[in-house]
Amino acid sequence: MTTISVPRSVVTSLVEDAVTAPSMHNAQPWRFVHREDSGTLELRGDPARELPREDPDHRALHLGCGAALFALRVAAAERGLRAVVELLPDPADPWRVADVRFEEAGSGEDELAVLHPALRERHTSRYPFTEEQVPPEILDGLGAAALLEGCKLVVPGAWHTETVMGLIRTSELFEAADESVRTEIAAWTRTGASDEALSDEGIPAYALGPRQYDVTSPVRDFDTGRQVTGRTAEPFEKHPQIALLGTAEDGPTDWLRAGQALQHVLLQATLDGLSTSLMSQPMEWPELRTLTRDPSSTTGHVHIILRLGYGPRGRATPRRPVTEVLSFEG
Repeated sequence: MTTISVPRSVVTSLVEDAVTAPSMHNAQPWRFVHREDSGTLELRGDPARELPREDPDHRALHLGCGAALFALRVAAAERGLRAVVELLPDPADPWRVADVRFEEAGSGEDELAVLHPALRERHTSRYPFTEEQVPPEILDGLGAAALLEGCKLVVPGAWHTETVMGLIRTSELFEAADESVRTEIAAWTRTGASDEALSDEGIPAYALGPRQYDVTSPVRDFDTGRQVTGRTAEPFEKHPQIALLGTAEDGPTDWLRAGQALQHVLLQATLDGLSTSLMSQPMEWPELRTLTRDPSSTTGHVHIILRLGYGPRGRATPRRPVTEVLSFEG
């Protein structure tokens, strides 16, 4: 098939869908450049939105860009297009994470198009979930979604879940002892104070959820300094249901694949009626990250922890206007 010349209006709508993807601290670490002479849409990491203390290797940045890339593929499929993706097309330009061309969609895009309604329904939920167990067939479907993107979703057993929860608690202690990390987190957290400027990035106060009455669930509290007023303390699920998303290798290409798998899993989970949240704290400390995997698993490197269950879905967090993340060049 040959590349289709896509009008600016369609490119704009595709990017509007793409940026609904999640990213660490809602930093939105992406930029898009449409090369109109070749019909190529470049996806670029944005160095102005990196997190040098928590993400020095840019793993999380690539995960966020990968999630946006998958959302772009879904948006294209919904519009009768096939997104042809080349990851890391220029070794001399590591910020150019993917090139995308568009062709007429084949039958394989139908399965992606089905996910489109979930793009704007999926929201991170930092609220308590019920103790209702996710059925095995739904978990199997989420695992299949990850496999389609070349990744593996592991649902840990009881001992492994307790190990991961212990690592989360340890990472919280590491964070509490590191002022530079706390400062970086605070820069992306909104308190809702009356004198605080409106922002289209970061985590708004309304998305923080309640404090945990008894810390039993892997939900990060971004307001450890208790700057946000009016937050209640509530009990969370005592038996959290988590899944670990990982790859066999651990390089930028793997991180981009993991980001696509993450978004695929989250969108499928949304269609399945699940609420979700993400946890990266143990991944931010090298000495803890290696301990998150099951030694008997073929998943060599864990990139993110997913919390799954039934409960409030949370509200949409802000996104930068498309005019700030998309440019057109000849």
